[in-house]
Amino acid sequence: MSGRLDGQVALVTGAARGQGRAHCVRLAAEGADIIAVDLAGPLPAAVPYDSATPEDLSETKRLVEDLGRTIITAQTDVRDFDALKQVVDGAVARLGGLNTVIANAGICIPVVWDQTSPELFNDVISINVTGVWNTVMVSAQHVIDAGGGSIILISSYAGKKIQPFMIPYTTSKHAVTGMTRAFAAELGRHNVRVNSIHPGGVATPMGSGDMVAALERTGATNPKLNPMGTTFTEQPYAEPEEIAA
Repeated sequence: MSGRLDGQVALVTGAARGQGRAHCVRLAAEGADIIAVDLAGPLPAAVPYDSATPEDLSETKRLVEDLGRTIITAQTDVRDFDALKQVVDGAVARLGGLNTVIANAGICIPVVWDQTSPELFNDVISINVTGVWNTVMVSAQHVIDAGGGSIILISSYAGKKIQPFMIPYTTSKHAVTGMTRAFAAELGRHNVRVNSIHPGGVATPMGSGDMVAALERTGATNPKLNPMGTTFTEQPYAEPEEIAA
């Protein structure tokens, strides 16, 4: 059975688990070969949930290969422009092109406004904003060279409204929303579409470690903000595969 992406190549960052893995698997199921990038190592100290591991990235590789697709994986920090460019350029040369980009890598740290350090703010912005910009900048020309395609930036509910007790995160995701519009305006002439996706809660390992407790601690400082972002449906959160779909 043919897929909608037969013969195409897709780049996914934050690919080791969660939404990133779901994107890789869905794209592969539609026929694409995959370039899967993830830090797969320790995140900044303030991040309360468990970091992805090389084993997580290897599992993504296995799942894609089980679908009969080729996947190139790389443990790379999206904050490192030169390293990311080297990985993407090399993988595109091997796979023959690039048609789809999903800039998914990001972090989320619950923190009350007056407990937010400059280091914490910079960590979130450097990964969630600069890392996304880096991803587009090292990949967009390849998509243009392929005759056009799709670049998808994973923003958040927090890129439309606010996520309480997450000023750095909310700031970063609003920036991604603006970045999407700006890139779309300039890349449109090259037949490249640029869109953002804005999930609310998603069942991923981002909820592991101390994350739930951190949300409870910050929420207790101003309880009336806690219901913001509550779903109107009975389903309280999405599964990664729903976002990939």
